[in-house]
Formats: sequence, structure tokens, C-alpha cells
Amino acid sequence: MSGRTRTRACPERTCVGCRERAVKSELLRTVAVEGHCTPDPRGTLPGRGAYVHPAPVCVDQAVRRKAFPRALRVPGPLDVKALRRYVEQAQGC
Repeated sequence: MSGRTRTRACPERTCVGCRERAVKSELLRTVAVEGHCTPDPRGTLPGRGAYVHPAPVCVDQAVRRKAFPRALRVPGPLDVKALRRYVEQAQGC
């Protein structure tokens, strides 16, 4: 035996809100589309993505720290209304 296992490594990302590392599937990808921070739950939208826990606390921390424009490399502030609405609907289920 070579000592190698056949288990695949789970990709990890860092939440821009709380700065904790988590498995990619536990986080919500967001992208900047025309000045808006848009949720991308399937992870298929083009462009640079930033990851955040789908919890209002993490979204609020990221907005307070101005982490979305920095992570997405966009000049100026981003509108996060659509992202907050998506997170609130996901929590309300």
C-alpha cells in the first residue's frame, strides 16, 4: 500500500463576514452584478465570488466591515438588499 486514501478533499472557503473557514457547500457564493451583491446559490454566475454563511449575522458583519467590495474587487459600495432578502427567506423556511 502506498498510504494514499481515495477520499477527496472538500474545498474550503472563508466567510467574509465572520472570517471562519468552512466547507464550500455550507457557504453562499455572492457575485457583483451591476452594483448589486447578488446571491449565487448554484455557483454558476460569471465573475469573482465571495463566500458568506447564509445567516443574517454574517451578512451584517460583512456589510459593516465593507468586506463585499473588497473581496469582489469592486470600487465603491454594493447594494446588498437582494442578498439580505435571499438569506432571510432561506432562514424562514
